[in-house]
Amino acid sequence: VVERLCAARPSFMSVTFGAAGGRDTHTADVAELIGRAGVTPLAHQTCIGSSRAEVAARLAHLRAIGVENVLALRGDLPEGVAAPPPDHYAHASDLVRAIKEAGGFCVGGACYPEVHPESRDSAEDIRRLKEKVDAGCDFLTTQMFFDNALFYRFLWKAREAGIGVPVVAGIMPITNGRQVERVRRLSGCYLPHRFMALVDKFGDKPAAMEQAGVAYATDQIVDLLASGVRAIHVYTMNKPQVAEAILRNLSEILAAEA
Repeated sequence: VVERLCAARPSFMSVTFGAAGGRDTHTADVAELIGRAGVTPLAHQTCIGSSRAEVAARLAHLRAIGVENVLALRGDLPEGVAAPPPDHYAHASDLVRAIKEAGGFCVGGACYPEVHPESRDSAEDIRRLKEKVDAGCDFLTTQMFFDNALFYRFLWKAREAGIGVPVVAGIMPITNGRQVERVRRLSGCYLPHRFMALVDKFGDKPAAMEQAGVAYATDQIVDLLASGVRAIHVYTMNKPQVAEAILRNLSEILAAEA
């Protein structure tokens, strides 16, 4: 998967930390492999399930293998763990501050165009995001969204609040019907009628659903590029064929952007 994705020459490749709340096992190994292939790796680091010493050890290891970019996330408790360690970093902003103090890393943070599930409203969400940026975030990357208008509205609110760091738009190609329920459960994001119509029509036809999902994601990306958004992160979910199909659809557009 890494070999095929690196062949597409992305600006960076993101490596998750303990997907679905599991323990980190191979994040640093995969990040190092990506770096050796000539692509910049972005290693995720979570904090709620780790002690401060464990976080420090992971950062030292990443630094030793030449990984300079970290996405700082609060994360979820690993499965079977009832409570975080007593000395954990409670919030992503605390982790961001610790990483910046450690030095040597470009630090990213997450943002939510449709408001973080634990925020009361958009105003509180933007205020907390500003705290995270003030703690040292060099850039932000968004949770997935399926309606670009939500992203543009969020970006306007963030800029109005004085958040000036680059914001990377996160696009998730839905390539099978089963992903829809998981997306709803994990992110709670809005799914437009035209997107759900696509799922209802092709969700039980795997090849057609993959093609339709790629087409929908491509349409989102074309609109983002036409609106001046230059930083886009495609959640490939370890499916290189999806990334390759999107790139084929965008070949002349990306050439014009170069």
